[in-house]
Amino acid sequence: MDLSAHIPVTELALRLGAAMVCGALLGLDREARGKAAGLRTQTLVAVSSAVTTLVALEMFADLSARGPDAGGDPIRVIQGLAQAIGFISAGVMFQAGANVQGVTTAAVIWMSGALGIACGAGYYPIALLGVAISLFAIVALTALENRLFTRDRREE
Repeated sequence: MDLSAHIPVTELALRLGAAMVCGALLGLDREARGKAAGLRTQTLVAVSSAVTTLVALEMFADLSARGPDAGGDPIRVIQGLAQAIGFISAGVMFQAGANVQGVTTAAVIWMSGALGIACGAGYYPIALLGVAISLFAIVALTALENRLFTRDRREE
């Protein structure tokens, strides 16, 4: 039995592995800082996004093989996935008095999902650049902010 009619199993493994690495890299920073949505959460968001993207691509290929009128659009799946990740991200934000907390964690969840989509679609250069820029933003820019600004910053 062929595990994948359209994308070879080795490519599936590569795409899912890349999503896992991207999510884990972002999650390590959150975990090290003791923030919500750490290593496991970021990894699962990225991998689940990649799995959903891969399923959409496989389904699209199956439908396309049936003819031009069979329908199907993988972009719709990605739109739904983006909305679902936005919903999850909103769940980690809360307001405490005049401060809104959890915004950076929510943004990292959003990025993990986007990286998972990129990996699932096989866009490795986009994923590589995305994770590199994200790590710069959450590591280097956090250090810079801490040096330049002395205000109380519990969680962005």
